[in-house]
Amino acid sequence: MKQFFLFPGPASLRTTLLIYMLTPLIITLAVFGALALKSIENRVEEQMKKDLELVARAIQLPIGSALEQNSMPSMQQALESALAIGRIYSAYIYDQQGSEILRLGIADPEPETERLTELAADGENLGEYGRIAGRHVYSYFVPLTDQGGRIIGLLHLTRRGSEFSEHIQSIRFRGLVILGALLVILSALVLIGHHRALGKHLRRLTESMALVAEGKRSHRFQETGPREIVSLGISFNHMLNSIEETEESLRSQQQKQEALERKLRHSEKLAALGRLAAGTAHELGSPLSIISGKAQRTLRENNLRENQKTNLEDIRRQVRRMDLIIRQLLNFSRRNPLRCSPAEPARLAATVTAAVSEETGINPADIRMEGPEKKMPLLMDTMRVQQALINLLRNAIQCAPSGKINFSWQYKNRGILFSVCDQGPGIAPEIRSEIFEPFFTTKPTGEGTGLGLSVVLTVAEEHGGFVEATDKPEGGTCFHLFIPEQTEKKETSETWQKKTRHGY
Repeated sequence: MKQFFLFPGPASLRTTLLIYMLTPLIITLAVFGALALKSIENRVEEQMKKDLELVARAIQLPIGSALEQNSMPSMQQALESALAIGRIYSAYIYDQQGSEILRLGIADPEPETERLTELAADGENLGEYGRIAGRHVYSYFVPLTDQGGRIIGLLHLTRRGSEFSEHIQSIRFRGLVILGALLVILSALVLIGHHRALGKHLRRLTESMALVAEGKRSHRFQETGPREIVSLGISFNHMLNSIEETEESLRSQQQKQEALERKLRHSEKLAALGRLAAGTAHELGSPLSIISGKAQRTLRENNLRENQKTNLEDIRRQVRRMDLIIRQLLNFSRRNPLRCSPAEPARLAATVTAAVSEETGINPADIRMEGPEKKMPLLMDTMRVQQALINLLRNAIQCAPSGKINFSWQYKNRGILFSVCDQGPGIAPEIRSEIFEPFFTTKPTGEGTGLGLSVVLTVAEEHGGFVEATDKPEGGTCFHLFIPEQTEKKETSETWQKKTRHGY
């Protein structure tokens, strides 16, 4: 839309509304007002002429009778009565020859005798505009007759033309005042209507935009007012919601990207650490085997004192501890393909329990095993799963050395779900998300490597399963390890978790 030519810049909606509504209205009112004023002016002018005609007719007979009797006082009195009305400027009485008999008011310095004679002879009433003594006047001529109806003279009454124009100007002025007042009233009505119907709602919308521009992104426009304003407000709020959702999505994606970058850097560090750990474990393996072998051969000698035997047993015990750490480092760094073979869960659980009991010295009766005895072998990497279960049992024993351990298993969704529950203090909420991280441990320095649960997680993911820790209502923690049966086409870990996590 082109800008209105009176304004250097875009006009406001209120100004545009006034221009496009009032301009046609002003033109219409002006045209009709001019026509109406012209009609009124004509009617007023005719009425003023009629007034002069009525006065002339009122004194026509008395003056005619006085002229017939040649009574100057009567004619004088009649003219004076006409002038007393206040609407007569001057009055003249002429005889048949056009000679002036009597005059009241301003005299005509150059009366047209021939025209007066003609008017008297014509016998018709006549009204016309002319000039007397340099002034614009309206003249009205009436023939004077005797009792027999014969024309014996002429009555001439005048009225100032300025009275006509002044009266008409007064009417015009009042008309313009009324028109102006009407325009002011209409303008006020338009402005009030604009404010109530549109202006205040647009101001609310502008204020809402200003608040959003100031950073108050949670502000929303109140969807009230006319339907168009409500529609505009809904679109504005929808735009803000879309912007907020987009920003939230971008923040979420950025956080995910940062988390992936951190995880990638962490994985690279762990890979490098794993390679270092594997190399170190291989280098330490042979010397430790030699130390353990020599300590064992020395213990077979008969001439050893008791304190020497005790020291040698301590050496072997520490060597076994170091060997355990080396095996954990090797298990953590190993990323070999699975070597699957059929395994019975019950037999696997018994083997794991015996190995842990021998290693830790715990009474096997303190580990309560519970599960189906039926022989249903499942295809899995037996050595890797066995190592994961050993780590879970070892972790449970370390968390609750004097408590009972519940070790159970059950077939579930073409796989096996192992559960190891202890009676320990449980897992603090603030470290629950970190317990499966490599080298994370809550044990004092020198009592753990922090690789046990990390190896369990690795074994679960390699098999496409999962491991999860839950709290028991009566206290303690349960670790659930799900190992799906291995096939040529393995399902993802997320798919198995969705199928299996119900009904622990």
